[in-house]
Amino acid sequence: MSQTSIDIQQAAVIGAGTMGRGIVMCLANAGIAVQWVDNNPQMLEQALGTVAQTYAHNVRQGRIDQVEADACLARISAAADYPAIRNVDLVIEAVYENLALKQKIFRELDGLLKPEALLASNTSALDIDAIAAATKRPSQVLGLHFFSPAHIMKLLEIVRRAQTSPAALEAALVLGKRMGKVSVVSGNCHGFIGNRMLHPYVLEARKMLLEGAYPQQVDTVLQGFGFAMGPFRMYDVVGIDLEWRARELAGKGQDAPEVQVDNRLCEMGRFGQKSGNGYYHYEPGSRQAEHDPEVDALILSVSEGLGWPYVAVAALYFVFNISQRYAQALVLPVLPPVISTVVFYFITNYAVVATFHLMG
Repeated sequence: MSQTSIDIQQAAVIGAGTMGRGIVMCLANAGIAVQWVDNNPQMLEQALGTVAQTYAHNVRQGRIDQVEADACLARISAAADYPAIRNVDLVIEAVYENLALKQKIFRELDGLLKPEALLASNTSALDIDAIAAATKRPSQVLGLHFFSPAHIMKLLEIVRRAQTSPAALEAALVLGKRMGKVSVVSGNCHGFIGNRMLHPYVLEARKMLLEGAYPQQVDTVLQGFGFAMGPFRMYDVVGIDLEWRARELAGKGQDAPEVQVDNRLCEMGRFGQKSGNGYYHYEPGSRQAEHDPEVDALILSVSEGLGWPYVAVAALYFVFNISQRYAQALVLPVLPPVISTVVFYFITNYAVVATFHLMG
């Protein structure tokens, strides 16, 4: 290791929400001692209990043994305040998507931490330069964007600022490898890479709800097309409330027609898996998404209230599925992989265009 390298042996995480829990587990799993801070002691205590339950579940599933689970838990400790973490090598902030709040946290930490310590934000879209501007260590600030659930998802976006030092970037890449992540270095732009691609995808999915489709229809088609899960199951896993709270804190975006279903669900306390209800229903202790007619009725009510033009999406859904099955059963097995992918794309997309044409 070179003299300019940064060796991360102790870390701290700010925020005991869903992302904070996952990030703490990532660090502990990698053998790093983690101090955990949240301004709500009760929430932090609950989060520690949830992490312990997750490790216990992994032991029952045979993913790890009890010795490993105990070792990971021993690396995690609660910290009363920011002065208690002054000696760590890295702090990862994982609070709500509010720029002023993140700047306040970074400003306070900058005055306490040792000069060589790294400051990282788990923001999914906010300007890392604006966050770093609250500090006097611009070369030591970068983004570490984990994807939810953080302790399971492999992707890690490392967001490099123009002033991020080579040593800081190298330390982040080494940390990513140590945690078993697939690390991708991104420039500083809105949404970085993953969410920049995700935004138009989920925007169209939300529009389909207002045009007559239901979450399970959209998800089923996309899963059949090859996605691990559709957008609405994904939002239930991540938490529907994350974007809702971000819009609330930013004071913009809440009036867009496409997010009105999300808004209504959140107002009802339907945040996804963590609350037992979201776009789908979840039985206690289960992660199995179950169709909920109450959500169908809500979507129809919101769509009618907005006067959104109804499209016969059910017909589109049916034709798309039939064309997909035809392509998979009769055409794709006899063609080389690259050609079969192109043929599959044209068959399914032709079916979509034809259906819209027939609907007038």
